[in-house]
Amino acid sequence: MTPDTKDGLHSRCIVALDLPRQESLEIASSLKGIASWVKVGLTLFFLEGPSIVYSLKEMGFKVFADLKLFDIPHQIEGAARSLVTIGVDMFTLYALGGLSMMQAARAGADEASQSRPGQAPKILAVTVLTSMDQEVLQQTGISNGLDDQVKTLASLAVEAGMDGLVSSPLEIRMLRSQVPKDKLIVTPGIRPLGSENNDQSRTATPKTAIDEGADFIVVGRPITAALDPAQAFISLFD
Repeated sequence: MTPDTKDGLHSRCIVALDLPRQESLEIASSLKGIASWVKVGLTLFFLEGPSIVYSLKEMGFKVFADLKLFDIPHQIEGAARSLVTIGVDMFTLYALGGLSMMQAARAGADEASQSRPGQAPKILAVTVLTSMDQEVLQQTGISNGLDDQVKTLASLAVEAGMDGLVSSPLEIRMLRSQVPKDKLIVTPGIRPLGSENNDQSRTATPKTAIDEGADFIVVGRPITAALDPAQAFISLFD
């Protein structure tokens, strides 16, 4: 597979830059013209704040701010406004925060977007973290089975007007049969064949996740820890 794949499968891969600023920017630079999307998570955003978003946007990337917002509705509404202002293209919150919290995010993003035409980001609701399995879920006091919990939170997110969901590869097919077709499904927990699993419990290969119906996949360490991140990215779907 050649690097000329931005309109194909590779345009649906989001590279997770969970490293310090300089390392993240070096990796992003190596991916210019090959990758379309990068992810800024809590580690990088807490270190650098909005400036890292500005830098990545200047390099031509779309930015997925995976900050998993979870707070009272008033705070979430303000956070959503702020994320629109700094120009992110997509961000996350926890569906577990409830209907009012998600609706507040929608309201804040929509309000801020009125003054920034074409800048409205997609809001994604996280269902159950890919690091969690049934045992961990029960430890938190949730008695639902894992699939039932994902379904419940997905329905709530759709009702709240979210643009899509974050879910493990193992729930993609189930969600595709449940939520409207226009809702995005973004899937972390992606591990190419032969890579280490590390801290993810519910994983799949890039091709499997896309075949199951994911709109986007998120890949971090298999790319960012590679000796040649650009080649690792290009080889994802080989």
